[in-house]
Amino acid sequence: MQIDELRIALFSGNYNYVRDGANKALNQLVGYLLNKGAKVRIYSPTISKPAFRATGELISIPSFAIPGREEYRFPLAITPHIKRNLSEFNPNIVHTSSPDLVGHRAVTWARSRALPILSSVHTRFDSYAHYYGMGFIEPLMITLLRRYYQRCDALVVPSESMATILREQKMHDDISIWSRGIDREIFDPSKRSDAWRASLGIKEGDIVIGFLGRLVMEKGLDIFAKTIEKLRSGPHKFKILVIGKGPAKNWFAQKIPEAIFVGFQSGSDLGRAVASMDILFNPSITETFGNVTLEAMASGVPIVAARAAGSVSLVVDNHNGMLITPGKAQKFAHALENYIENPALRDTHGRAGEALSRTYDWDNINQVLADKYIKIISARNR
Repeated sequence: MQIDELRIALFSGNYNYVRDGANKALNQLVGYLLNKGAKVRIYSPTISKPAFRATGELISIPSFAIPGREEYRFPLAITPHIKRNLSEFNPNIVHTSSPDLVGHRAVTWARSRALPILSSVHTRFDSYAHYYGMGFIEPLMITLLRRYYQRCDALVVPSESMATILREQKMHDDISIWSRGIDREIFDPSKRSDAWRASLGIKEGDIVIGFLGRLVMEKGLDIFAKTIEKLRSGPHKFKILVIGKGPAKNWFAQKIPEAIFVGFQSGSDLGRAVASMDILFNPSITETFGNVTLEAMASGVPIVAARAAGSVSLVVDNHNGMLITPGKAQKFAHALENYIENPALRDTHGRAGEALSRTYDWDNINQVLADKYIKIISARNR
């Protein structure tokens, strides 16, 4: 089987209505597949003004805004109209990217037609409960996720660290790596701008600790704020640069009132903002990969990150960054102090991260997934 024979029905809980690392990867994948002659049809909730233009043919799934998190939508059903659309498209593989209600229905639909199913894992959903005071339901979530994933033919995850976690949780026997790439036209050390820093009130010689990502609690905003509070009590001067937007922005701004919030950035503006940091601080434990970490590495910025899935596959401790036990604000503060005090260390680790980032090429990475599609289709057809 060749790549141009693939007919992929891709189900996503959020393909383009809110921008995040998961859907950026999915759009990159679809673009690559279409360029190679494959046929792809995407099924996802939609809104009138999405965050960015969808790559490929997007079919709208009925959905409603999630109470308390209205920017996200809950997909409701595979309606008769969508089933007719699926039948007309006649896929030879189904790819699900979110273990939601429609993801379950898509798996059921595919199994009823003896179609192979691949599921990509983009987020540690089981870890979200901790951030919303519901840690007691984590075992139940793991059980439900296991049931979902074991009905698929194979899983792909963006990092070996995440694959290890899923194997330990007995999610599946067939787990492969579909990593992430980097756009080197956007992310590069040369994009650093002293003039842009100065426009924000950052003086020459100021050390900038950066946060990059959606402003939601599951990104570790509480630990970020606690760490900065501990740093404030020390002798070091520093600036905080926050890149991103989200529903927790006001909470975050109250906790770190001295921070410079530049909002959502994209394209060359994002590349300039990331390269203009001196340190990226990423305390999150929910990512399966950590796109923001790779973007900072490609920009020559050293990393302080939680020793958790995603980050441990990108950050080599004391080589291109520092890995800290999750939740340990004092240890995070010590790591940041180490970089603040030592410009030579920042430079050495930043250069090392930039060199590592060069191995993450989108075309090679997406060809790996195309090969996986073909492999599981061929196995099913034997």
